[in-house]
Amino acid sequence: MELTFLDPVYARPGPYACAYLDTSRDVHDPEAAIRLRRRHLREDLARQGADNATVAVVAEAAGADREVSGKHGQAIFASHGRLALVEELPDPPAHGDARFGALPDVMPLAVQHAPDIPYAAATVHRVAYPETGAPEKLEVDFQAGRWPSSAVAPEGLHHRSGPAAQWAYGAAEIAGDLAQLAHLCGAEVVALGGEAWARSVLLNRMPEPLRERVVTVAGDGYTAGEGRALLEQELRDVFRGRTSGRDQAWVDGFRARRTRHAGAIEGLAAVVAALQRAQVSALLLNTPVDLPVRLWVGSEPTEIALSAADLESLGVLGFQEESPGAALIRALVRTGAELVVVPREELPLEDGVGALLRYTDPEARW
Repeated sequence: MELTFLDPVYARPGPYACAYLDTSRDVHDPEAAIRLRRRHLREDLARQGADNATVAVVAEAAGADREVSGKHGQAIFASHGRLALVEELPDPPAHGDARFGALPDVMPLAVQHAPDIPYAAATVHRVAYPETGAPEKLEVDFQAGRWPSSAVAPEGLHHRSGPAAQWAYGAAEIAGDLAQLAHLCGAEVVALGGEAWARSVLLNRMPEPLRERVVTVAGDGYTAGEGRALLEQELRDVFRGRTSGRDQAWVDGFRARRTRHAGAIEGLAAVVAALQRAQVSALLLNTPVDLPVRLWVGSEPTEIALSAADLESLGVLGFQEESPGAALIRALVRTGAELVVVPREELPLEDGVGALLRYTDPEARW
């Protein structure tokens, strides 16, 4: 998974205020619940030394996602009185968290972006007019996204409609539009829902290479709440336990190279040493995330170590202790490496981390 969506955070200088909170709308009086969480995050950030302007912009953004219905959360990042990034979370955090420090705590947000599968979804719906006797219509909605983040931050919805009697012809044009959308987003999966006959005709009009990626689902997508993805519930079933093609290639490569003892490492000590050299092309991270120790960091992304003494030996003058998630993700983003989230039961890694290397250092001993 590429981490470029985090670039806006690191484009601003620290220190950073970070907040994760539940902004679900499926509870009684959600505004009251969010006001209480907003007050707590204000108090937490102020207690940790955040300036008033930064506390104010974080609090103002908290719960401002009123257009998103149902269960969800928010991740907010700010520095020096300005927002750096606000993102919706498909799953609300179990416990709200507010931190102020030298590095942004982006690990929980990055993990919720995985597996980051590009997809397209379409649904066909028949509309009848028994009162007027007007000819029936078929309406089609389609949308692109990346799962699971699109569940609560969907892209624009495309809408087409036409006479049901001419669907055999109209489906060809819509199939072309859907194929173009799938091509532009690099869709690995195309989910088709709605009326069985109509979606079958649409499927038959699609280019053959695209048909191989189609998954038909039972729903019609019209139960999705405001601000939610088309066919969201059906997509949850389609993507459960699935890995993106890009991440699967990293995992397969890691397995093969680890077997050959060439260019694949695991364990926090080995990964940190590789990040110091900007050697990591992709970091593999086990979930649930349970990194064993805190790390020490300097001002540069490659200034990362297991102890203050290690950084001193590298000639780093200013450094501080940080959470391992914050330190690792900064190093990945700023050196252009990717993150691959892997369930522990699928690929257990020493200390919960492993990495594929851009190059091997003949002097290093992994």
